[in-house]
Amino acid sequence: MFETIINWFLPKKEKDIVDTMNKFLIVGLGNIGAEYVNTRHNIGFKVLDYFAKKNSISFETVKLGAMAQYRFKGKTFFLLKPNTYMNLSGKAVHYWMTQEKIPLENILVITDDLNLSFGTIRIKPKGSDGGHNGLKNINLLLNTQNYCRFRFGISDEFKKGQQVNYVLGEWDEVEKEKLPERLEVASEIIISFGTSGIENTMTTFNGK
Repeated sequence: MFETIINWFLPKKEKDIVDTMNKFLIVGLGNIGAEYVNTRHNIGFKVLDYFAKKNSISFETVKLGAMAQYRFKGKTFFLLKPNTYMNLSGKAVHYWMTQEKIPLENILVITDDLNLSFGTIRIKPKGSDGGHNGLKNINLLLNTQNYCRFRFGISDEFKKGQQVNYVLGEWDEVEKEKLPERLEVASEIIISFGTSGIENTMTTFNGK
């Protein structure tokens, strides 16, 4: 209510700035298609699906993807699942960042990471693509590496030459059992990012 009153008296330009700073683009990386739904590479989609179900919101088909909106404490979270396939994820991120006028610092990209053990969380304010093709394309189209990313560990328990099959393979039984608890933590991270900021979120959740 107080925020609404402030916005009423602000000049239009300043209102736009306030509104923009309260918008967050949460991007879950993955591949579309039934064959990819339960694969390790699709953890970004899985996190957003869990968040949406928990908060009783639905995804709608939009340009370059599927999107759901969630409002909490004056913040608007745009949850985006690109439909461009992993290697072209940047196209959807760039489009919706521009369309909704979302600042670079309010973008959080959720992706799998082979270099982290299963379920390990690593949140960073910027960084290289680490060999991840989705991040590589986002870096290219945004022309920067300075956006926040949430890396979800999928481990590297595969034999030589089997990386692609492992990444595009489904979770094993032990991982399936532990996944719900990890998805709950991931859901908390999304809210924390929008309400507490990247630094506090890193302090609270990295290594949790």
